[in-house]
Amino acid sequence: MLIFAAVLAIFVYGMIAAMLGTILPDRFHLTPAQNGAIAFSQALGLIVASLAVGPLLDSQGDKIGLILGLAFIAVALFALPRSKGFRSIAGLLFLLGIGGGIVVTGANALVSAVSSDHRATALNLLNLFFGLGGLATPFISANLFKRNWVRLCYTVASLTVLALVIHSVTQMPAPTPASSFVLAQAGPVLGRPLLFLLGAFLFLYISCEVGVWNWLPRHLIAQGIPEARALNILSLGFALGLLLGRIGVAPILIGVPAIQVLLAASIAMAITTFLMLRTVKPALAAALVFLAGLSMAPVFPTTLAITATAFPRMTGTAIGFVITCGWVGLAVSSRLIGAIAGNDPLRLKKALLILPAFSVLMVALNLIIWPAIR
Repeated sequence: MLIFAAVLAIFVYGMIAAMLGTILPDRFHLTPAQNGAIAFSQALGLIVASLAVGPLLDSQGDKIGLILGLAFIAVALFALPRSKGFRSIAGLLFLLGIGGGIVVTGANALVSAVSSDHRATALNLLNLFFGLGGLATPFISANLFKRNWVRLCYTVASLTVLALVIHSVTQMPAPTPASSFVLAQAGPVLGRPLLFLLGAFLFLYISCEVGVWNWLPRHLIAQGIPEARALNILSLGFALGLLLGRIGVAPILIGVPAIQVLLAASIAMAITTFLMLRTVKPALAAALVFLAGLSMAPVFPTTLAITATAFPRMTGTAIGFVITCGWVGLAVSSRLIGAIAGNDPLRLKKALLILPAFSVLMVALNLIIWPAIR
């Protein structure tokens, strides 16, 4: 029941992670610059939540954090169809980010604690349900709800409420003295260079992954691909690649060091994200987006596994800090992509070159982290 609760929470977050890219193409009639500001608002909520929730998880346990995060998500999704105007949309996306940041940190910290022997494998298996949720949102929107985003919001909100009820009745481990938050010891933990290196790595990675979630459909539509086809490429291409990649990498991580897996993934990301922006053919775009998803699949959970192993004391705080750095990457890249694209959707192709550029920086940073872990 404990693992099921964590899986359901990550599945919910996967659905809301894909929601922005699914509902933004023409639902609110916003320019790329306004879309960038909306994504920045969500990223700001993710940053605030991930930074603040770590000490809460370490001192009070994961259950209270997960319940709080799911509650924020449900409120935001029920209110979003009634929103009017740019400011109200931005405010609700900020609240959605708050809930999502809490859920991601809490679910990963929970599974990391109960599966310490094979942490990297366990976290990859957990986060494959993120890919499943990300696959479900655009697929349901394009094929079942016929792009009716109001029904989509209410459906995901109802699932979130169900997840909240399940978490409320599930027994979860209380915080232990060995892992609990102690303010006097926060300095040595937060002062280790390795923590900042891992944070910088996730800064670059989240910029790439969420850049695909938020911007890929709009980019494909600008290249002349129909909206329903673009959403299916996001779903059956990118999200399916994430899902299958995490299934495939889980047994590999039992015998291969996590840092080596990260290096191989970073190199593959640089190649696939560059190529997927060079084509306007739907079939080729779908194949390259799928390969990009496969490349990205192990990066997020494996980075968190390395963090948890390196910081057995105040693990939730360390994981929360690293995830926060990732959301800062989302905030920065969202504003940067929106600023480069301006009011011209065709310029998104140029703006999204940030993705392969950041992937190359990940390769370089990986080579710095490797000896630090040793």
